Amino acid sequence: MKLEEETKNGTDTGETVVKTEKEIEDSKADVKVDIKPETKRELGDSDDESPADRKKIKQEARVSRHCPYLDTINRGVLDFDFEKLCSISLSRINVYACLVCGKYFQGRGNNTHAYTHSVSEGHRVFLNLESQRFYCLPDNYEVIDASLGDILYVLNPTFSSDLIKRLETSTKESRAFDGSMYTPGVVGLNNIKANDYCNVILHALSHVEGLRNYFLDENNYKNIKRPPGDISFLLVQRYGELIRKLWNPKNFKAHVSPHEMLQSIVLCSKKKFEITKQGDAGAVLPWFLNSLHMALGGTKKRSSSIIYKQFLGSMRIHTKKIMPTDVDPKRQRELQASGEYDWKVEESPFLFLTSELPPPPLFKDEFHENIIPQVSLYNILSKFNGQTEREYKTYKDNFLKKFELVRLPKFIILFIKRFTKNTFFVEKNPTIVNFPVKGIEFGDLLSDEDKAKHKEGTTYDLMANIVHDGSWEKGSYKVHVLHKGSGQWYEMQDLHVTSILPQMITLTEAYIQIYERREPEANVKMETS
Repeated sequence: MKLEEETKNGTDTGETVVKTEKEIEDSKADVKVDIKPETKRELGDSDDESPADRKKIKQEARVSRHCPYLDTINRGVLDFDFEKLCSISLSRINVYACLVCGKYFQGRGNNTHAYTHSVSEGHRVFLNLESQRFYCLPDNYEVIDASLGDILYVLNPTFSSDLIKRLETSTKESRAFDGSMYTPGVVGLNNIKANDYCNVILHALSHVEGLRNYFLDENNYKNIKRPPGDISFLLVQRYGELIRKLWNPKNFKAHVSPHEMLQSIVLCSKKKFEITKQGDAGAVLPWFLNSLHMALGGTKKRSSSIIYKQFLGSMRIHTKKIMPTDVDPKRQRELQASGEYDWKVEESPFLFLTSELPPPPLFKDEFHENIIPQVSLYNILSKFNGQTEREYKTYKDNFLKKFELVRLPKFIILFIKRFTKNTFFVEKNPTIVNFPVKGIEFGDLLSDEDKAKHKEGTTYDLMANIVHDGSWEKGSYKVHVLHKGSGQWYEMQDLHVTSILPQMITLTEAYIQIYERREPEANVKMETS
């Protein structure tokens, strides 16, 4: 039988396509095929080509549209959350996903891993993860079929401005491919080994409205330029991908693996944070926010990045050096006159507020059980009223400090310091913080002059609450988030997602809280209701 070889241009490896006489004769048949403009561009069709060339392109499109192996695709095994590298060579170049078994392989030419897999296993349909084009191997032709659009959407979800607006108020549940129901934005995250301390941060920030809407639209940041050799922009790309997958209304499964996001955190933090060893969520959050700010080209200006726009506030710090006690009265008068021990004031920006807990009691109650102390949220926030003095010690001098809030951001991150580290061990303070879920008035911490400058209001509602359970060595993290569309609170611990009553949230050992400023319209509604 006569064989004809044609070199197929535009392939990744420049391989050859072998056609039989029957295929050549079939390709000569004059069959009208309606090809979309974008498909013409992919296939090389243009007005400058001869009628014979255009006819040939149409016939190739006809062959590719009638792939007989599409029914072998198994959407239940497809998972695009993991690193896109070949499962054999571990190369990231020219990687294809087998749509029958879900594994990744390199290349599609003769003797490549994908080609060998297709011959040995009989798996025919593959997806190029970079170009997002489908191919049938070992026949090596491109597959163009509208039924494959859902696979492309799961690989790279896209959100229009209308869809992003609907997410804010939507109460609609989505059905995954396996039949399970889930609410977009409220889906579990895999715990690969010991990364629950990162998962809670990713969950909490994914519900910060301005931050979420910014990363749902890739056009907001895809053209940001970074210096050569700078790997920090990887954080932005991976975080954007994760946010789009968390809020994807067309997922194949009701959970997401943050594997690529975590790998970028390990890489960009130079292994300060790892996925195989438990870490501190309170350390990840400030590093992550500052790293995202810098990667987005942020500067010291308030409007230089979406991070500063959402979280940056300002405070005045009053500092006074404490006079040494072992100095004679004459020397004390001289030091006092020098001005070195006067109050000094400086204004400082902040991304989050850190508050201390009172020390726990040392003794047990009459039933010989440990007393679980409680403290009000307003007591620990009194640190920022501009009047409460606290002593801070350094290796050389002691200082008195007072903190006064000046400008409140749209979202306030409150870090409740529970862990005290010394030379030998880490001690946890189990004190329960009593806090309201709605209507926290941060304006009480402002001076009358500063409060008058806040035209947007100073009343805040809790929207995320990160909790640490257990001891430092064997403890675990979980997060409570408010789904604004339905008004329902959810408790999320890795893959476990359950609804929870707001009253139960206040009984937990809160570690990090995020408060959202209430809109003026909401204030009016609350007062009239």
